[in-house]
Amino acid sequence: MTADIVGTTGTADTARWAPGDQILWRYRANASDLIHICRPVTVVEDTAELLAVWLAPGTACVKPQLTDGTSVHREPLPTRYTKPRTTALSQWFGTGVLKLARPGDPWSVWLFWDHGWQFKNWYVNLEEPLVRWGRGVDSEDHFLDIAVYPDRSWEWKDEDEFAQAQRAGLMGSRQAERVRTAGRAAVATIESWGAPFRDGWEDWRPDPAWPVPALPADWGRTGKERTSAHSGP
Repeated sequence: MTADIVGTTGTADTARWAPGDQILWRYRANASDLIHICRPVTVVEDTAELLAVWLAPGTACVKPQLTDGTSVHREPLPTRYTKPRTTALSQWFGTGVLKLARPGDPWSVWLFWDHGWQFKNWYVNLEEPLVRWGRGVDSEDHFLDIAVYPDRSWEWKDEDEFAQAQRAGLMGSRQAERVRTAGRAAVATIESWGAPFRDGWEDWRPDPAWPVPALPADWGRTGKERTSAHSGP
């Protein structure tokens, strides 16, 4: 396995990835063009309606970290978004995650399992609609999330981080209201049990022959590769 991500041929405007292709699922730092989260994933499905990818256990990833080495989530909330940051290599521990995103949606839906493939919950990650480029997809996280459980109940998550990000100047009032509007639209989908919640993805399993993707050395590359990318082919 080389350090290069493997994918179908074609331009960022026209290519579809095939099941088993390896791409990067990345997030820009808020109020920045720099990539601070990168997760190599394997494509499950890529159609005009849905991109589904698998984040395998043990995958080498990149995550944000404070420059003094402190984990972001261990830093007290009042200073979490104001102290200097860098990035660090990490590994995705525990069970894997299935990520689902529809073109243009300001959120993706993640599925979590406990050991033994006991389904745990869906997680609606509010974010910028995915932007496709030749080797993966990019977004920007919006802090606020929604957990959805097998009994169809749901709850808001990380409302404290959402509020603190606004106080820290990472999100203006207009953007915050757009995120709230997106959240309400996601809740409407949950309450009507629309796609992807109704689609049986909790019974999906990865191909055991898929290797764990490697993290390429140029994982944070930006620039020309994204100039023609958009949220859907």
